[in-house]
Amino acid sequence: MSLPRLHPRTIEAVKERADIVDVVGEHVVLKKKGREFVGVCPFHDDRSPSMTVSPAKQFYYCFSCGAGGNAIKFLMELQRTSFGEVVLELARKYQLPIETLDGPQQERLRQQLSRREQLHRVVSLAHGYFRSQLLAPEGAPARAYLRESRGLQPSTIEAFELGYAPDQWDGLLKHLQQVEGLEPSWLEAAGLVVPRKGGDGFYDRFRGRLMVPIKDRQGRVIGFGGRSLDGGEPKYLNSPETELFEKGKHLFGLDRAAQEIRREDRAVVVEGYFDVIALHAAGITNAVAALGTALSSQQITQLCRCCESKRLILNFDADGAGVRAAQRAIGEVEQLALQGQLELRVLQLPAGKDPDEYLKQHGAGEYRGLLDQAPLWLDWQIEQVLSGLDLSRSDQFQQAVSGVVTLLGKLPVSAVRSRYLQQVAERLSGGQARLALRLEEDLRQQVKGQRWHGRGSRWEQAGEASVRERAEAEILRLYLHCPECRAAIRQELRRRELDDFALQHHRLLWAAISGLEETNLGDGTLEAISRGQQQGHELGDLDLPRLLSDQLLVEQSDLQRRLTPLLEPSEVQRAGLSQPLLQLRGATAALERQKCLKRCRHLLNAWSSQRLETLERCIARLLETPEPAAEDLSNPAQDMESRIESLFSVLNRDALQFQTLYYNERKHLEHLDAQRRARLPELMANNQEDPVSA
Repeated sequence: MSLPRLHPRTIEAVKERADIVDVVGEHVVLKKKGREFVGVCPFHDDRSPSMTVSPAKQFYYCFSCGAGGNAIKFLMELQRTSFGEVVLELARKYQLPIETLDGPQQERLRQQLSRREQLHRVVSLAHGYFRSQLLAPEGAPARAYLRESRGLQPSTIEAFELGYAPDQWDGLLKHLQQVEGLEPSWLEAAGLVVPRKGGDGFYDRFRGRLMVPIKDRQGRVIGFGGRSLDGGEPKYLNSPETELFEKGKHLFGLDRAAQEIRREDRAVVVEGYFDVIALHAAGITNAVAALGTALSSQQITQLCRCCESKRLILNFDADGAGVRAAQRAIGEVEQLALQGQLELRVLQLPAGKDPDEYLKQHGAGEYRGLLDQAPLWLDWQIEQVLSGLDLSRSDQFQQAVSGVVTLLGKLPVSAVRSRYLQQVAERLSGGQARLALRLEEDLRQQVKGQRWHGRGSRWEQAGEASVRERAEAEILRLYLHCPECRAAIRQELRRRELDDFALQHHRLLWAAISGLEETNLGDGTLEAISRGQQQGHELGDLDLPRLLSDQLLVEQSDLQRRLTPLLEPSEVQRAGLSQPLLQLRGATAALERQKCLKRCRHLLNAWSSQRLETLERCIARLLETPEPAAEDLSNPAQDMESRIESLFSVLNRDALQFQTLYYNERKHLEHLDAQRRARLPELMANNQEDPVSA
């Protein structure tokens, strides 16, 4: 449908209502600087904040690329959409009346808007039904759970408008059909019912669950989280993605927490609904939670808009899943934190408790004290690397050094990097001052090398992103559909350090796979398999495609759609799985080759930027210095030659180091190309026991 011609009154209303800071702040993290705001420009590869947003002038301008304009121009350039589409989007967002110059088109547009209003009504009616059922006799188990297990007061239950879905197949469906006269199709569109497999009707999505309403920033209910009361799985069941509810765009409790986040100038992000509820009940009302997914960049942007200093504290559970969730959240904002655009801290409560448990035992005062002392994200990550390692053992000491070097190599500010190098060296030396100095210098050299690690996009050339995507997809497809090779794949990814998939949906799939395997086999077993300490035949017993499809259907239906080609390969793709070890060899070599190429480009650039001291300059400097008094002059020509060579090496140390590193990478590149050309029979002949590690 072509866009209707908008009435000038609508256009003017949008211009008056759309605030430039509000619009830009939804896509860019802005930090206040005097009367204006600054942020990283999204229209070019901006390394430091070069875009200024002026609320007084309602104008943005980038001093690097020259992009500028009002709120409408910003969205037009960012989304590459027309003027009319942007005005319509903003009019809907701010609920402004839309007038057009074409009657029929105006009517169709109103029908589209009325559909969302009807969905809001359906969800609101369901919310009222769940609240009434909590107070009914059927809600006794839920009331007992809230009172006895959670220790919640009636005022808190009322404030968060908790409800109960009876343990009936069609309790909500019948109620909304008979009392409100709603068609099942509306309930399905709102994510409240599920069609039966036979196609003859629907049944309630939520049954026998404590219901937690999820609201948008305006306080409107858009979805639900259902907590199982009988131990059934999943423990928490969220509404699916609908026209109203997009998990990655909303935060539980933000409608209630926004004002306090502004007042305290910091936000606390926890894992679960009841952690938020418990914190609010204890008076800590600047707490929110993600909605069953890793914290997304959009959610982080929303939080940053609420607090001027951009202070975020992650308080996830201390178990493996909580640590992984914290690491994923850090990954989303790492670049902003490195650039100083936000202050990110991580709080891990003692004894592995979650906020709800800790508050019951220690109270809000001690919890606030821990919030005030929460370490910066990098300090927390360093502690995660070092915790549990015996530094007296050489293998674990090297593991600690490698992990720390990887982290510190990301730091762009040399002063901050030096502070962390000194801190870590003291920790690794066990308090021995001389050893700490040697370790600090060694770490500094290793970090210099790590900063050329080739993982950034700066040194990537056209077409390499698609190669990486295909190679990662091929590895994941092999893992899912060649169960007998799973242990070999894990060991190969660990050996080549390729298990940190570059694409977000691939990372999420790998995290889901690892979560299922940890649940079935245990953390220790999976780690032992990845290290090659166990054969890992039991990995092949899991029907991962089916388990993942079920899990993603319930938790992340949008991700499932994107990953369907991996979970359900075509006949051509299945035919290509006939030689999995050969494919694995080629795909992993292709990924490692990309990193190697980018390191080569980086090292070549660094090498060429060094000023080389010539031999003539070295000879001149030696002639200016007196001969040593006690020196063997039996062969003065040879002695002078060695002194010149030594001085040349000292003066050109960095350039020579870059040269050596570059040629080492080129040799490794040749080795990788040979691997990619290798044939499976040759691999099997070279290493009958483990063809992958040959």
